[in-house]
Amino acid sequence: MTSALQIARSGLDALDQRMRTISNNLANVNTTGFKRDRAAFVTLMYQDPRAAGAPSGSDTQYATGLGTGTGVRVQGTERIHTQGALTQTDNALDLAIEGDGFFAVTLPDGTQGYTRDGSFKLSATGEMVSSSGLKLAQSVTIPDGAQAVTIAPNGTVSATVAGQTAPVEAGQVQVTRFLNPAGLEPKGDNLYAETAASGAPQTGAAGTDGAGSIRQGALEGSNVSTVQELVDMIETQRAYEVNAKVINAADEMSKYVTQNV
Repeated sequence: MTSALQIARSGLDALDQRMRTISNNLANVNTTGFKRDRAAFVTLMYQDPRAAGAPSGSDTQYATGLGTGTGVRVQGTERIHTQGALTQTDNALDLAIEGDGFFAVTLPDGTQGYTRDGSFKLSATGEMVSSSGLKLAQSVTIPDGAQAVTIAPNGTVSATVAGQTAPVEAGQVQVTRFLNPAGLEPKGDNLYAETAASGAPQTGAAGTDGAGSIRQGALEGSNVSTVQELVDMIETQRAYEVNAKVINAADEMSKYVTQNV
């Protein structure tokens, strides 16, 4: 049989994982496009010496069973993909997605990564790249000598070049959606990778087929609520203290039995 010490220890392990999740959320409160995580708990297998409905006599049954829980564990961390607040920057290459979707960038190994961080820059060749230097999956090159860059809500990029009256189209920033964005794998550097759980990427023009539209000159902030995280932290700390007291009480009970029985 599982002892109270083992059950309380499982609680300490699970709560420690939750505290680490909260700590990561708070550490990224100012990270562009960051999405908060939430720890999900599940009970461990029950020990059932007697099942509900078992015979209690010749023609009677127990109305309730006799079962003891064996503890708890963290099943996983769920990423909450709610919209973060948009901050106006007035930088022509800062982009924010209003709604669902990600910007797709090309990783050094040739695969694609996905991000909500739209703080783009220009490379030495005029291509739009992420702050880490990763190129957009749909190549967008700003002409040399461009005096102004305009990015429409559907992602169409146009540039005003000296000596030309009509703007020059430089490409289109597309938006990629997933059926289950919570299933994406976080890779660091504000990047996510496709997994079997996320589903296949669906890439298209911004503002169409459920994809969010693009706002130029703005960045999406983290969706972390400092107040909510502090409340969760206090709740986790109190639960951790109670589980620690259970361990102390169970130890005292075992000591009493050993010394006096």
